[in-house]
Amino acid sequence: MTIQTAIRKNRYTPSEREQAFLDTVENAKYDRQIIAGIKKFAIGKVPEDMQGFYTTEELQALEDLKNTGRDVEARMPVKITRHYFEQAKNSKPMQVLVKASPKETYDLDGAADPGLQMTYSPVEGLIHKYELGLIYVVGTCSAHCRFCYREELIAKKDIEREDGTVAPKGMAQIGDIVAYIKDHNRIVADNGGVHPTTGRKRLREILMSGGDPLVLANKNIAAWLAALSEAGIESIRIGTKELAFYPDRFDASFFDMLDKFHAAYPETKLRIMIHFNHPDEFLKKDKNGNYLEVSGGGLEWLDNTKRAIIQLGKREWLTVDNQAPIIKGINNDPDALRIMQREMKRNKVENHYFFCGRDIIGHKAFNVPIEEAWAILNESQKGLSGVETHARLSITHYKGKTEVSAVSLKPAPGIPGGENGFVIMKLLRGAADAPDRGKITILGRNPEAIWFSGYNDRVLYDEAGLFEDI
Repeated sequence: MTIQTAIRKNRYTPSEREQAFLDTVENAKYDRQIIAGIKKFAIGKVPEDMQGFYTTEELQALEDLKNTGRDVEARMPVKITRHYFEQAKNSKPMQVLVKASPKETYDLDGAADPGLQMTYSPVEGLIHKYELGLIYVVGTCSAHCRFCYREELIAKKDIEREDGTVAPKGMAQIGDIVAYIKDHNRIVADNGGVHPTTGRKRLREILMSGGDPLVLANKNIAAWLAALSEAGIESIRIGTKELAFYPDRFDASFFDMLDKFHAAYPETKLRIMIHFNHPDEFLKKDKNGNYLEVSGGGLEWLDNTKRAIIQLGKREWLTVDNQAPIIKGINNDPDALRIMQREMKRNKVENHYFFCGRDIIGHKAFNVPIEEAWAILNESQKGLSGVETHARLSITHYKGKTEVSAVSLKPAPGIPGGENGFVIMKLLRGAADAPDRGKITILGRNPEAIWFSGYNDRVLYDEAGLFEDI
């Protein structure tokens, strides 16, 4: 019997402490005014002021691809909230983020399972690749980013598993996940603090992801938080883009639930991982498209987004981090990233990662060349203070998160392949027990490379083993 088969037999019953907490949680109703599907725009079944969001020519180009191998919505369904539309109608970068385009399917090269996640999925809905676990708790968001790293999950595509079976990725179930955590940590404890097979240590941290966990009701979120805490998880991350898509989700009932959770489980730390791609998603602008300055410093935020940020910042047991990929036509702009990093730090939000685009299906429509992404981030951090420039540029290799540490434009004298300069990458987080963490790879430059494969013939030094299988 496999681990996955055994785990699936588990049924979960909350403890008395859990149930006492859950009984205090109130759900709230939300009107996100979501428009789902390009057809609604095509036939005019959207509010009058939204009917020009796609031009007639844009809609016809998408219709021409319907039911073909280049069907754009088969790659990623269209979805947008009223709040996001209100900002996007005056923002080209935001329009690129949510509007479907035929460019997405011009070249469908890419990995069906980016990062080989299913290799590290011992239980349905759980990815245990690093020292923390990631769980898929929901398969959708309030709106859909066209470049989504989880396009295979959102679009419910078939994925091949390690055992050869093919099926869409399933959602995590509380009983399964709790049983796995307890079993893993028991084995670790019995083996002197290290798992005998993977070399991993105790599982202390979980990232709730999807999709977006905040499309779930308060009671569903609370059930996960309490169950994970009961299982011994010390730190829980919640990955969300709701602050951009629907900031009113961060209402009094949500914060009441978080406060009651903290009272019941004060030892568990929460980290909200937010996702702003561009300052237009949270800043006000005047009629000329300029951001509004605040007397005394900083820029003026959207009212509901600011309220949410203030409430998050009031809770010292909760931290907030922003991270985002650098995507063509959205935020491949040093000025935009500089503003974003400055405003995040001013408002108690840590700048965590910026990412190079992943090798999802259709990634060539979105990815900025790796060296260009490094130059953009480096330029954006000029003029920022040390605390504002904590973000690093990461690209996800199958071995783990890898930092693009430096790009030199000058030739490397006496080093064959380094005539045009070189790129230094460092493995930040490795799978399992991370044996190669901290090791580096040096590559000859290729300004056109958007993925590791662009450097296959330019490997100068590969201590990290990023190219050992080519």
